[in-house]
Amino acid sequence: MLRRLPPIKPDSAARLWPPLERFIEMEERLGRAAERRGWVSAGLYEFLRFGLKEAWACLFGGAMCALLLATHFFYPSDVPLARYDFLFLAALTIQIFLIACRLETLDEAKTIFIFHLVGTLMELFKTKVGSWIYPEPNFFRLGGVPLVTGFMYASIGSYGARAWRLLDFRFEKHPPFAATVALSVAIYVNFFTHHYMADLRYGLFLAAALLFGRTTLYFKVWRVYRRMPLLLGFLLVTLFIWFAENIGTFTGMWLYPSQLKGWSMVPVGKIGSWFLLTIISYVLVSAVNRPKPLGEA
Repeated sequence: MLRRLPPIKPDSAARLWPPLERFIEMEERLGRAAERRGWVSAGLYEFLRFGLKEAWACLFGGAMCALLLATHFFYPSDVPLARYDFLFLAALTIQIFLIACRLETLDEAKTIFIFHLVGTLMELFKTKVGSWIYPEPNFFRLGGVPLVTGFMYASIGSYGARAWRLLDFRFEKHPPFAATVALSVAIYVNFFTHHYMADLRYGLFLAAALLFGRTTLYFKVWRVYRRMPLLLGFLLVTLFIWFAENIGTFTGMWLYPSQLKGWSMVPVGKIGSWFLLTIISYVLVSAVNRPKPLGEA
């Protein structure tokens, strides 16, 4: 599960943000102290480090989930600004803050903006055909879609772009970029066409397995690169998205037809849809961070 590589020294994510720069040496001292205590201590330290990096990658998505919960329980119903509009302005403010403070690069912001557009277009269609609804009125909307929904899709792209940088992804046997684009386009088109013709998702699952089945993802948490099958990475991300979607529907942000008479968990079958959407997100992020093989600086 470990593979040592020639030294690769990309800019530290902490070094890119001045408030964190002073902690780099302190973190290095903590790591050395953990190593001196033995492999168990070093393993626990690396696990903690991985958790912190994942939390940092989820910064935008975590902030959105926190806002959904906070406004569900505490947002007053008698204020002129609708809840959806407050969430839209808050999400916009967070995005500007991340870029201004260099917590997100401009290339990452471009990818997130594209995912924002892709998600909003699909939302316009899906709400029109009745796949789900947004029950509350608001001002900043297109048709039946509050503009804040684009930021919820963008949080997936934000996680992918930030995790790629923080964990310094490398790949083995990665498929050609053109093939991944073709698959993501087919997935996106099927989200629309399955309402009028046969649903091709099982064929798309098979295509994804054939395309990415031999691909290994290498990620650097601390001293060495760890590895996992890329398809397993897609599945783990998908499960977290499904969990976040349950938070979204619990707070009444959007509702499926089965939830109109009372909240219930999002059907497990939706995991398949999110798995396919995760692949689209990955391909969009890979357009900026072209996959590098092991050993390449």
